[in-house]
Amino acid sequence: MFAVLCTLSLAVPLFGPRVAAVLASGVLLGAYVVTDGPLFDLLAYPGDYEDSRLYGLITFVLAGVALGLMATATSMPVAVFVGTLLLVGYGNLGEQLVRLRTEQSVVRLATFCLAGIVAAVAGQAAAHSFGGNSAASAIPVLVFLSASGALLAALLRDILLRSDDPIVVLSVGLLLWLLAELEPTIGASEVVIALAVTAAFGYASYALETASIAGMLTGVLLGLLTIVLGGYGWFAVLISFFAIGGLSTKFRYDRKQSLGVAEDNNGARGSGNVLGNAAVALVAVLGYAASDAGFLPREPELFLFAFAGSIATAMSDTLSSEIGSVFEQPRLITTLEPVDPGTDGGVTWQGELAGIAGATVVAGLAYGLFPDVEVVGAAIIVAAGIAGMTVDSLLGATLEGTLLGNQGVNFLATLSGALVAAFLVLSFALFG
Repeated sequence: MFAVLCTLSLAVPLFGPRVAAVLASGVLLGAYVVTDGPLFDLLAYPGDYEDSRLYGLITFVLAGVALGLMATATSMPVAVFVGTLLLVGYGNLGEQLVRLRTEQSVVRLATFCLAGIVAAVAGQAAAHSFGGNSAASAIPVLVFLSASGALLAALLRDILLRSDDPIVVLSVGLLLWLLAELEPTIGASEVVIALAVTAAFGYASYALETASIAGMLTGVLLGLLTIVLGGYGWFAVLISFFAIGGLSTKFRYDRKQSLGVAEDNNGARGSGNVLGNAAVALVAVLGYAASDAGFLPREPELFLFAFAGSIATAMSDTLSSEIGSVFEQPRLITTLEPVDPGTDGGVTWQGELAGIAGATVVAGLAYGLFPDVEVVGAAIIVAAGIAGMTVDSLLGATLEGTLLGNQGVNFLATLSGALVAAFLVLSFALFG
């Protein structure tokens, strides 16, 4: 029934916003009037029974209406509106059908994504056709948009509750709008390869227990956006952090458990950890695409260095923590007093060397993959990684646990690394 209701979104490109508004009003009125009986049981979320009101359906429809208003009153493409609703509705339908046969989370997740992608591509193509435009040439871009939306929707559904689908609808719609505005250029074979590569790396991280399901989804989404908007060189730098950082959590894991400093879930990193370390990198990728498309005045290469600086910081911080924590007693970075292992802001000389090595690995990859990163550029990336790692330790010793959580510290540290890299590049361009 929810999939059918989402299909009503096609009324906008078929009949116009007025007819769609009448349909939405009818659904909202019906949702408010129906308070019990078989239809209520069919549409009710678990929390709806307490007040005998279909609040879940009402908020879902209102989210769709809000997205529809954006599509008719702003520059949001109508195809994005239609694709978003069909993605969530039919993705959920596919997941529920598979749930009848298996409770395996990965299988249900894959089914949601596949069903959502197919429905979103079909919906966007139909909207293009209804508008008098040919959809055939746009299919690769539609697949990219649909896959990105499906991954974000699956991630949010894993983190939130099923009754939070209105949040999912709005978040996916806004992401697809942003990506559509960037007008990515990608061919059919390119999008297939990008999806295959990112899905393979994502599943490998889950199978090796270096990432939870939410962490896997976050990594796959970041990887897909990085490949399409940046390129495979950007992806290689990003994946180096996920691969080396993930494996470093397994380094002497028994020793870390005995010291009480091991990552939870056997070292599998969740979405919060992934986003805390890679959110700045994602913004840099989007900034690069926006600058390359002429939306931002800065040179795209500046965002490349910001990206590399943030990844160098994430790599440095992860290696310094995971490797340095198993050696001799750490010292607080602000006072150099001995502290217990796992104390926020505690550092060891072995960890510092591991962190420098991590930044050097990222700089070496950037130097080999990007012509714009010469020897000076590689040195800038190493310096940015070390600076960001130091900021992480300082924040850990002063603000973590009171004003900031671990993910907040990671975010600010990677932001510092990105800003240091950008500042040094600008300074060298002006005075070098």
